[in-house]
Amino acid sequence: MNEPLIVGITGATGVVYGIELLRALARVGRPVHLILSESAVTNIAIETRESVAEIKALAKEVYANKNVGAAPASGSFRTAGMIIAPCTIKTLSAIANSFTYNLLARAADVQLKEGRKLVLMVRETPLHRGHLDLMSRAAGNGAVILPPMPAFYHQPETILDLVHQSIGKALDQFGIEHDLYRRWQGPQSRDAGAS
Repeated sequence: MNEPLIVGITGATGVVYGIELLRALARVGRPVHLILSESAVTNIAIETRESVAEIKALAKEVYANKNVGAAPASGSFRTAGMIIAPCTIKTLSAIANSFTYNLLARAADVQLKEGRKLVLMVRETPLHRGHLDLMSRAAGNGAVILPPMPAFYHQPETILDLVHQSIGKALDQFGIEHDLYRRWQGPQSRDAGAS
């Protein structure tokens, strides 16, 4: 499949999810088109030692979030779908309400109207009723709500182990093969002798 996957990174804490998603897709040779929000650029500097240039280099194409006329703004531009990792409540709200004020929101809206997969890795806690209503509305329009919630059955040893498990769950939504974490095979999959 040559159609690109769009990756959006917003300014929620957890930009590492988007960065590791880009790395995982690069490892499997999947073409990626990237949209970074302005706040994502700020959070990259706060939360990581990565440069924005290094992150952009992981994508085949990079679009300015203010460029609402870029290719992903049109349904005639064919894509494999879109993952927003992490997704702010502000971006979730725009998507849930079809308020396409920037390229991230517009590209996400295009995925929904064209019947393509849209995965939102919403990063916020705790959640009030308004947040839950937004998630319900977005899901009702076809989005997959996939908050990065750590699992422990694969016995993670590092923060990246936790990040990779969430990223792997997002890639599973698109049928993209990966080896980011050990899948559950039942209790017999644990080390011999464990009780």
